[in-house]
Amino acid sequence: MAVEINGVAHTFITAGDFEASVAFYRQLLPFLGLSEVAESHDTYYCVGGRTGVGIRRPDPSHAGERFVQGRVGLHHICFRVRERGDVDEVHAFLVAIGARIVHAPQQDAYAPGYYSVLFEDPDGVRLEVNHVPGRGVFDAGGKVYGSLD
Repeated sequence: MAVEINGVAHTFITAGDFEASVAFYRQLLPFLGLSEVAESHDTYYCVGGRTGVGIRRPDPSHAGERFVQGRVGLHHICFRVRERGDVDEVHAFLVAIGARIVHAPQQDAYAPGYYSVLFEDPDGVRLEVNHVPGRGVFDAGGKVYGSLD
């Protein structure tokens, strides 16, 4: 028998420019409904929406480096919202704070009704906010993936 997870508990990003990243995430994460629960010299951490997001200071030998999406490791992080209009609200917020937008809200073929905005943090880490209507995508066996329940 396999264990079935109940979501992602937290994600940590090691920032090349810790101060710039914390300034960015201090605006973004509360806008997405996450609350700050810890901040120290090396860590900024928020929780909400059944997950946590943390920003860590890099090892000094990596300070100032930028994220490379095609390198082994993280590709991007996607936050799901409950309403399509929320994607548009996030986009407007990102424009207001001067975030680098990779693509404005658009519909894609990843799943029926998939609608998202793609952007980057100060280190170039790609972030996405999406909405998929209904219960999400199903596999061939009928198991629900992407459910909001």
